[in-house]
Amino acid sequence: MSTFSREAGAALIEHAQSLDCIHCGLCLHTCPTYQLTGNESASPRGRIHLMRAEAEGRIEPDHSFEEAMNSCLLCLRCESVCPAGVRFESMMESCRDGLDSVRPKGWLARLARRIGFGRILPSRTGIRFTLGALKLAQILGLTRLAPLLLGARGRALASLPSVPPRAERQPLDLAAPASGSETQEAWLMEGCVMPELFGRVNRASAAVLAAAGVHCRTRAEHTCCGALHAHNGDLAGARDLARSTIIAFESSENIPIVVNSAGCGSHMKEYPRLFTEDPEWLDRAQAFSSRVVDFTEFLATPERLDPLKSRLGRSKSGTLAFDDPCHLCHGQGVRSAPRTLLAAIPGVEVVELEDPEACCGSAGIHSMLRPEDSSALLADKLRDLERSGAQTLVTANPGCHMQWAGGLAQAKPGKQVQHIAEVLAKALEPDAS
Repeated sequence: MSTFSREAGAALIEHAQSLDCIHCGLCLHTCPTYQLTGNESASPRGRIHLMRAEAEGRIEPDHSFEEAMNSCLLCLRCESVCPAGVRFESMMESCRDGLDSVRPKGWLARLARRIGFGRILPSRTGIRFTLGALKLAQILGLTRLAPLLLGARGRALASLPSVPPRAERQPLDLAAPASGSETQEAWLMEGCVMPELFGRVNRASAAVLAAAGVHCRTRAEHTCCGALHAHNGDLAGARDLARSTIIAFESSENIPIVVNSAGCGSHMKEYPRLFTEDPEWLDRAQAFSSRVVDFTEFLATPERLDPLKSRLGRSKSGTLAFDDPCHLCHGQGVRSAPRTLLAAIPGVEVVELEDPEACCGSAGIHSMLRPEDSSALLADKLRDLERSGAQTLVTANPGCHMQWAGGLAQAKPGKQVQHIAEVLAKALEPDAS
């Protein structure tokens, strides 16, 4: 028996939740890491078995245990098929958080984590400086040296889409009035990296909301929701950012908070589980999370879709295929709304991918930490897109957007990826018909 496993198990594993798994194996056919490796320890069922064994003191959280936990993409597809309703995401986040205390990372990894999670992501200035430096490196061609210095991770860095020009990296106006008769007011969450990498998506989102009769507001002082922190084992950091997010928006109770990043929206809808042992913040988190709604989910209701449809012109976008972001379909259960919106655009042909709910391999920072696995998953998606005949891949999440953009630039010239807000905004333009 381990000399510390029982104590570690208490910190690492939500043991009661592990007992929910009935080991039926349905998750095996949907888990991307199991499909890549064929190893039971790389499946949700296998990981839960390891968690339970560790919590009961039968194994230690050694290197192989850590590898099994950290190789998971947290795509949540296992939760969609689980007949027992296992909350795998919650278990994995808790486990990764505890692993840091029993298996500390090397000094370089700790430094990178402290800078990335502690200094850059929570700070608008930190993000702006970092992406500005990346833009300079891209202009000077320095990113082409990354594969020589960093191997596969360097190739992943070199394949990142170009950082937009400074003129495009601007925050939203604090308010965007509705066009026509105003029906509702809503917050639009800008996100942490969205203003710098996908400012055009935020502007398109605001324009589409305005066309649907929604007066759109933003919070300039808010930056990060903490999703990446929670998924990568920094629950303390995730709680701090959750508190700051709640504080930023709770004075405007009952006003919906619209999110155009599926990963962020899924995480914010789950804020209450960060505060299960803090009654005061649990109540505040529940009130906040009840207001969070995905951009597509918010628009695909009659009171907003009808006025939007009346303003959509005939699109020249050609054949589109929507690829479901994992944290939209599996995390939030939102599947029909994006397709309803695309079907509302005159002249658009929408085709289905063979497996639109399979993970593209982005998974937050997974594509940087495990680039080979990430590339293998994306290769399957690129083949799926080719078979579909679509010229434009439509998504609803920035991580997926970057993953697809990098892959298409290298393997499928002539094809493009767009956020669904961009597709809708394009159809609003006077020359759309």
